[in-house]
Amino acid sequence: MTVTRRTLLAAARAACIVAAATLAGCASLVGPRDVDVPMHRLQAGLEKRFPVHHRVLGIFDVELTRPQLAADGQADRLALTTDLSVTPLLTRSGWQGSLTLSGYLKVDNVRNAVYLADARVDNFTINSMDERSQGRLHAAGNVLADSLVRDVPLYTFKPEDLRYAGVQFQPTSIRATPNGLTIHLEPVPREAGR
Repeated sequence: MTVTRRTLLAAARAACIVAAATLAGCASLVGPRDVDVPMHRLQAGLEKRFPVHHRVLGIFDVELTRPQLAADGQADRLALTTDLSVTPLLTRSGWQGSLTLSGYLKVDNVRNAVYLADARVDNFTINSMDERSQGRLHAAGNVLADSLVRDVPLYTFKPEDLRYAGVQFQPTSIRATPNGLTIHLEPVPREAGR
């Protein structure tokens, strides 16, 4: 039996069509999946976003440094502790202290990032300052907390994090664990992904 070039090309085309159909079928079978992001990876990404500088209440320059993430102990909450330096605009000397806030985890699909939501200030301490004066500055701590959770993501998804086997995924839920985060991803329906 003689095999012609035309027969070989037709067989190759048929094999490509079958392979493409098989791969397309497999891609549609890829379902939801969970991705674990370890705490050390979250910590390393967060450290790249610091120091953070803010002007608070129009009279204080605040610098936040040395962020430390920890599981809060409550379901799906993380705590963030930072060192802070507060300098009033009219003086050269300032104060040192720390800020700890905690919040629930929220996925922002527009920015492809994870943020703290419903944050609360758990601790706002200025070293060598009496409690009464610290109480007056507590409003500054709340402003800092609001700004920090709005502007500084805990984790940003890379494009390859949301694509697997040719299927586009989107985060639908997130859980804090003692070791980091578990993010639940669902395939984006074809109509929505176009």
